[in-house]
Amino acid sequence: MPQKKVPLRMCVGCREMRPKKELIRIARSPEGEVHADPTGKAPGRGAYVCRSAECLARAQKIRALERALDHKVEPEVFDRLLTEISRDG
Repeated sequence: MPQKKVPLRMCVGCREMRPKKELIRIARSPEGEVHADPTGKAPGRGAYVCRSAECLARAQKIRALERALDHKVEPEVFDRLLTEISRDG
């Protein structure tokens, strides 16, 4: 039986390709709300970031998440994401 292909996504912080399951999807809903998407199936535009505080901080510093989502990301959103990452890891 052939091996199933593992979907890869790029982290907006470190720009490394990683398996989709290792990353957190950040979604911008059609209404403009930015939030973490643990299921990976929320509607709207999405971007991926590693489950590390360093990658999230880098994505915030270089505004990579804002460019990927084509939307301004408020500091409170980064705080929520940071607590979610520290809770998972």
